[in-house]
Amino acid sequence: MDSKTSTQQTGQSSLGPMIIIASLFFIFGFATWLNSLLIPYLRIACELTEVQSYFVTFAFYIAYLVMAPVSTWVLNKYGFKKGMAISLGVMAVGALLFIPAAYTRTYLLFLVGLFTMGGGLAILQTASNPYITIIGPVETAARRISIMGICNKVAGAIAPVLLGLFLNLGEADKIAKQVESMPADQYSAALDQVALQVVNPYIGIVVVLVLLAIWISRANLPEVKGDEEETADHHIISEDKKSIWDFPHVILGFIALFMYVGVEVLAGDTIIAYGVSQGVSLDKATVFTGYTMGAMVLGYIIGIIAIPKYFSQETAMKSCAILGILFTLGIVFTDGMLSLTFVALLGLANSLVWPAIWPLALKGVGRFTNAASGLLVMGIAGGAVIPLIYGQIAHMVGSHAAYWIALPCYLFIFYYGVAGHKVGKKS
Repeated sequence: MDSKTSTQQTGQSSLGPMIIIASLFFIFGFATWLNSLLIPYLRIACELTEVQSYFVTFAFYIAYLVMAPVSTWVLNKYGFKKGMAISLGVMAVGALLFIPAAYTRTYLLFLVGLFTMGGGLAILQTASNPYITIIGPVETAARRISIMGICNKVAGAIAPVLLGLFLNLGEADKIAKQVESMPADQYSAALDQVALQVVNPYIGIVVVLVLLAIWISRANLPEVKGDEEETADHHIISEDKKSIWDFPHVILGFIALFMYVGVEVLAGDTIIAYGVSQGVSLDKATVFTGYTMGAMVLGYIIGIIAIPKYFSQETAMKSCAILGILFTLGIVFTDGMLSLTFVALLGLANSLVWPAIWPLALKGVGRFTNAASGLLVMGIAGGAVIPLIYGQIAHMVGSHAAYWIALPCYLFIFYYGVAGHKVGKKS
């Protein structure tokens, strides 16, 4: 009787936090996947090369590497709840920088704004991912993260389409093709107008982020200490550990997450530019990121239904890695719309990797949960490095063959699902 009542209370108390965290996942999904449209947009507005345009993802995701130690400090000092509110405020500052960047058409200032938004998201991710793992049984953490992932990817599908309503990419593309025929001052004035199109949507983003920060700061969100999901056995395991570097499965988890985020960003942020290279007009290509996100949502739904009832988190990761290998081969050995379809299908291959890495990497770390989370968040910097390498390879051999870079990433993810998450753990 008491046990049943306790369970019901636990369920009731976790619903509110789940709704709040879901809204946060929606926000950082929206902010993150705007980059897929910003890459071709800023390439035109700021007159960039293909390699330079991929500094959009570099500036955004490298913030996770730089800011991860700061994120851990913020959470230790202010706690999860205040840390989330602070992160939203930092993101609002980053979005605000887009306004002077647009008026001056200064690419460096756009990148500073993106870095600042990425820094805010680093704090948000460091708090929200372990939080959603901690507020329920660790065995079903992948299912809860999958629910959060749906919020994230629905936002990712909406973001480029919604921003595309403000950015007249068809007109911008026409202007870019008239560089040789238009007088230099007229061409520059036309690009100034293209750049200003980003102002209104980013003012809206600033307002939403500020309102969310106020809401979170006043919300009834219980604090967690970072080790609530651990059993007594796990505490015994972690007592003889001196630092997070004594957990090899966490270090390998960081590498797996680095590889995963790299290929996730590759699938979502390059597909529009790749579609243009395959002969699709830029204004029509804006929906392609939505296809990738849709494939990810399908994977998340499978995860919610099937984990852990039909298969484990490890099995989900291994299956996704195998799909990633097959779809990568499909991209490079086909062309046109079929090749583009395989890029979108990478979303399905990526879907259950993130939900599986977190609980596998955090299992058994006990009082080092915050430090482990901070390290794993640093792995998000893979989204900075791998697309940039892709851009450099694409510059040399073409965007089609450049997708080979995804193959070693999926191979390492497969290794982590098979054996890497067990390295250094006591049996």
